[in-house]
Amino acid sequence: MSLSPASSTPVPRDLQLLLQDSAVLMALFDPEDRLRCANAAFVATFHPELAAAPTWAEMLRANYHHQRGTNVSAADFEAWLASAKSRRGKLPFRGFEADLHDGRWLWMTETMQPDGWMLCIATDISQLKASEHAMRHARDAAVEVANTDALTGIGNRRHVLLRLDQMLASLHEPGERLCVVVADLDRFKSINDRLGHPAGDVFLKDFARRAQHLLRATDTVGRVGGEEFMMLLPSLGSGQAEKIIDRLHAEVRLARPLALRPDDGYTFSAGIADAQRGESLEAVFRRADAALYQAKSDGRNRTVCA
Repeated sequence: MSLSPASSTPVPRDLQLLLQDSAVLMALFDPEDRLRCANAAFVATFHPELAAAPTWAEMLRANYHHQRGTNVSAADFEAWLASAKSRRGKLPFRGFEADLHDGRWLWMTETMQPDGWMLCIATDISQLKASEHAMRHARDAAVEVANTDALTGIGNRRHVLLRLDQMLASLHEPGERLCVVVADLDRFKSINDRLGHPAGDVFLKDFARRAQHLLRATDTVGRVGGEEFMMLLPSLGSGQAEKIIDRLHAEVRLARPLALRPDDGYTFSAGIADAQRGESLEAVFRRADAALYQAKSDGRNRTVCA
């Protein structure tokens, strides 16, 4: 890409040095959400081990334990992290405020490329009035609550359907793909009846965590009701999506969050639908749900493609 000069003044050749010395925090994350490069201001704030190429989650977890970087006041850090991951990298551009342990406030932006690379830029906004901080923080908290499932910490029905609507609207070219997966825990009622609803909650949270762990930064997972979850997998066809769900099946079959009888099991069934250009949200959801119903009818613990 070339830029036309705005004046006759030569552009400095060592732009990288200028960016490195900038007070603005800058970092680049790859499609696996690993930190690939960062300038001095970012490193001084978040203390990443650049040689190890940490993931965003690993960096935040280390900072939380050392009480530095982002100030996380949640009682359950892992639940907070799961909620934050469910929103990270889902939009082409996102801006939000973050307060730090050292008392600073940052305005952070995430610019997401279609191939999964993300540019993070943050500027110090500590001089803004405290009242403005409080107002914006309350607004952001309200938006987060409105889009988060209170039990699992991932997106709720409102959030995942909004993302599906946005993704469907972006399917313009013939080669663009989007897979919609609807998953439902098998025999969940028997687990609730025998072990109680608190035990059922353990399984819901475990499944949400495992699903989120297997998905890419550009994917979305949300709980759409009861024991039913939806996953949105952009740029994938049903064959690729089925391989991801197969890995999730394998993980769940080996998991034992609580003592179970053999007839209880801890499995799930899933329906997959390839979204079509011009298809409505209701239509693709209906096809994925019909495939899920077929998987249940076929004996559960399986995946069916629409």
